[in-house]
Amino acid sequence: MTQQRDDAYSPEARTAEDRYHAERNFGWFTAEPEPAVPQQPAAPQQPVVPQQPAAPAEPGYTLPEVPDVGWDPLPSSRRTWISRLVLLGILVAQALLTLRLSNSAFEDEALYLYAGHLQLHHLNGGAPLPDSFASYFSGSPLLYPPLAAAADAHFGLAGARALSLAFMLGATTLLYMMTRRLFNERVALVAAGCFAVTQSTLFMGALATYDAMALFLIAVAAWLAVRTARRGWWLGTLTIPPVLLLAVAVKYAALMYAPVVVALACLAAVPYHAWRSLLRLFLIPAVAVGGAYAALRLTGSDVLDGLRSTTTGRATGHGVRIDMLRDCAEWGGLLFALAVLGTVLYALKGRMSEAPTLQAVRVPRRLWRVLMGLLLTGTALLAPAYQIWIHESVSLHKHIGYGLLFATPMAALGITRIVGSHFRHPQLGILAWVTMLVLGMVQSTSLYHAWPNSDQLIATLNRQLVPDGHYLVEANSVPRYYLREQVGFNQWTSTYTITYQTKDKKLLTGEAGFQAALTDSYFDVVVFDRTVTGALDEKLTKQLRAEGKYRLLVSIPYHNSYGSGFYQVWVPVKKNAAPQQ
Repeated sequence: MTQQRDDAYSPEARTAEDRYHAERNFGWFTAEPEPAVPQQPAAPQQPVVPQQPAAPAEPGYTLPEVPDVGWDPLPSSRRTWISRLVLLGILVAQALLTLRLSNSAFEDEALYLYAGHLQLHHLNGGAPLPDSFASYFSGSPLLYPPLAAAADAHFGLAGARALSLAFMLGATTLLYMMTRRLFNERVALVAAGCFAVTQSTLFMGALATYDAMALFLIAVAAWLAVRTARRGWWLGTLTIPPVLLLAVAVKYAALMYAPVVVALACLAAVPYHAWRSLLRLFLIPAVAVGGAYAALRLTGSDVLDGLRSTTTGRATGHGVRIDMLRDCAEWGGLLFALAVLGTVLYALKGRMSEAPTLQAVRVPRRLWRVLMGLLLTGTALLAPAYQIWIHESVSLHKHIGYGLLFATPMAALGITRIVGSHFRHPQLGILAWVTMLVLGMVQSTSLYHAWPNSDQLIATLNRQLVPDGHYLVEANSVPRYYLREQVGFNQWTSTYTITYQTKDKKLLTGEAGFQAALTDSYFDVVVFDRTVTGALDEKLTKQLRAEGKYRLLVSIPYHNSYGSGFYQVWVPVKKNAAPQQ
């Protein structure tokens, strides 16, 4: 090859080539005369043939054709395995970011796990349930609580929380699978990476409540809606409704996203079945309603009472709308803004800029692109809009994650568009993701320490337990869960409500009932922390000091994200235990 290159670019070759181009294009040079050849008398004279100019030499190296863009949408085993490895890395990062969160049991965790243990005990032939949990739980007490309690029985609170982490990792994986079918693997990986670091994803993955399981089931239904789009109407009609019903049964708030899944199933099928895809808008809800009716006939009216009290007919709260709007902007504002950008850019240009311009890649029509972008992006507004409307700020930081599950694909599309083909501007994508990462870590840490650590309180209460004692604790679900082996359900009373029978057989409720019970020294331990029922705590504390029938055993300080406080532990004066330091 070296010899060929030297011959092609020798001075003689360049002179011949220059002469050839000059004669052909400009005619500046003429051919030099050939030297005279002696004539042979015996040989006939040969005609003179003009000499042809030398052809240009072939170059030693030719640059290959460079594609317009660098992402190939055609199937490739190499690309598939690389994508799976990247997804695995994202899931590992999500797990590590979730496991870094640590605190004692939250009040809701303790309530659901305790109810689950009672359910398991009852199913194993034990005593009937002491309370109608279905009438005020935000999900069916027959589904998640026993499952989480089984994990708690074998692995403790960490096991129940690990179950939530598994559900959230599954939701991230399903989001990747759904986005890959809607767009491509590059967008899918970005979507998984963004969703994995949001505060709601990290927080729900570290909390043993209904939310992680419900969100996982919604993700399953959304993936089925996209996965069955190319098939006939019957496959989606048979598979999507059962998953949606189970998601709503696990947590009633999932009902808000059932219409979104139905609309997604219809819209995803439009490119393949045209107007016949509209059948899904009627068949899927019809099957779901029929299944819900059959389930309600079996479970009774308590489920309807719980659905009404916790979701559809929830009482107006006391949240300040401007504060709630600011919180929503902090928790999901960046991702929502990227989703809006992705919707606009996708509506303007349907062909993915990351994929080569191939005829085999079909571009959906603009109307379809606009509707898909509005559906996915607009879903992020459902929970914030409803809860701001009713002034209810409880669990808003978790519920916002349901909508972000749907908005994340459009946000990922917006990021890939601003990064551009050939990763032209990777710094913009890195900036967006790192910002979401930092916000997710800081916000999830703050929210996970919004309640105080109760380890010292539980240890103190454990030393004060007496046979058949009675205990007044402001948020009693936490000690009731930790001390369930020593103390029965009816031995606990919270400062939320009471029905007390006096010595003269008179029933008292509310503040009068608490005052009468303290006067009679009915409780063996009293704990106040002045949080939810602060005004009542203050009145009852003054009564304890004035009557002198209780003494302050210990004041336990605590710290949370909102400041500092203390638990006041009171015991009857008849107890001779020395005060603890």
